[in-house]
Amino acid sequence: MQPFLIIGNIFSFLASVCTAVSVVKRSKTDFMYWQVGNTIFAILTNIALLSYSGVTTNSVSLVRNVLAYKNKLSFVKTAVILGISITLGMIFNNRGLIGILPVFSSAGYTLCVYLTKNEQQLRYALIVDLSLWAAYYLYIQAYPSVITYTILNIWTAIQIIRNIKK
Repeated sequence: MQPFLIIGNIFSFLASVCTAVSVVKRSKTDFMYWQVGNTIFAILTNIALLSYSGVTTNSVSLVRNVLAYKNKLSFVKTAVILGISITLGMIFNNRGLIGILPVFSSAGYTLCVYLTKNEQQLRYALIVDLSLWAAYYLYIQAYPSVITYTILNIWTAIQIIRNIKK
């Protein structure tokens, strides 16, 4: 295994841990706090695995997550973040069609983070987000994220069902 692949997978594991913790949080603030950690490690994962659309998309997502954590995500900021994320993601995409998945994922999740007010709605968005990222990470060989995101999709679906039953 090449060193960059090992390093990328270590960061992928750390990103996955942050995502896993975020899924069980009850408040949007706590959820977004752990999403900030996830995004930092995801940036490092994508740098190590030479996936430039992932680097740019996650870098813009980091700004979004920090603003959402601080409850300062306005309509204008969301629109600017969407525009920058899509533009940079497309410009720096070096993975062909699969490289567009992070761009779509980030755009959809950005809209959901802005529009939703509770963690249940964020869980719906998270399932779509995790699915797109899992497919992308499989392609770039970030295996801890693929495994974790698949498990988290199942866990998130269970959380959604539990909350619906309450």
